[in-house]
Amino acid sequence: MLQTDIDKLPYRPNVGVMVINGSGDVFVAQRLEHYADAWQMPQGGINLGEDARVAALRELEEETGIPASKVTILAETDGWIPYELPADLIAKLWNGKYRGQEQKWFLMRFLGEDADINIDTEEPEFSAWKWISPSALPHVIVPFKRDVYVAVLNSFQGHL
Repeated sequence: MLQTDIDKLPYRPNVGVMVINGSGDVFVAQRLEHYADAWQMPQGGINLGEDARVAALRELEEETGIPASKVTILAETDGWIPYELPADLIAKLWNGKYRGQEQKWFLMRFLGEDADINIDTEEPEFSAWKWISPSALPHVIVPFKRDVYVAVLNSFQGHL
């Protein structure tokens, strides 16, 4: 796919969730398929007509087993944060319909216990999970999402 073709593609609407525990650490999980050494926070697409906040809570439960009753939403990004996929991934993801994603991020405080987290969901996306310090986030994510994570950290800095 040529760069001029990529530039014409839209961004996929998406939500991201930064979950922090009582110690101020952030939930991250390791994807099953790509980038085995990379960790990420929960994220997922927004269904047509779905509110971003509703999508964030839905995606969180679908990916981690954490229900809405076990979190409190503390903040959300003012705007949307876009990122571009590497050119070699565009054709592989979402049938080549998107150049990347545009994300609305939500900061949530986890009110449950670690036992409430279950990544062995109906459609598992992760192979492992852990809590890490917010400052470690940019160092564990795939490089093409690093700027997004830095922007999210900057946006939520007053709450961390």
